[in-house]
Amino acid sequence: MKAVFISYNQSLTFEVQAILDKLSIRGFTQWMDIKGKGSDKGEPHEGTHTWPELNNAHLSMVEDEKVDLLLAQIKTLDEKVPAQGLRAFVWNIENSI
Repeated sequence: MKAVFISYNQSLTFEVQAILDKLSIRGFTQWMDIKGKGSDKGEPHEGTHTWPELNNAHLSMVEDEKVDLLLAQIKTLDEKVPAQGLRAFVWNIENSI
């Protein structure tokens, strides 16, 4: 099992949720209206007059066999809208209750 953290421009919320639904990744925790800035070329998303956009994030526990499919679809979406900001990170889950 892996934890997949997806951070994205809030304008992509529907598309990210659709990817999770398509892959039958049901459980998630979602944070809305969070601030951030990309590490390479990303503009700040701070919810201010200067930088009005905000991000959302999903954290899902994903079966190992679905992780590559999820990342591929997230990458495809990112390539369609590169200026929006979309990243995914994967961690190993050692144990859970």
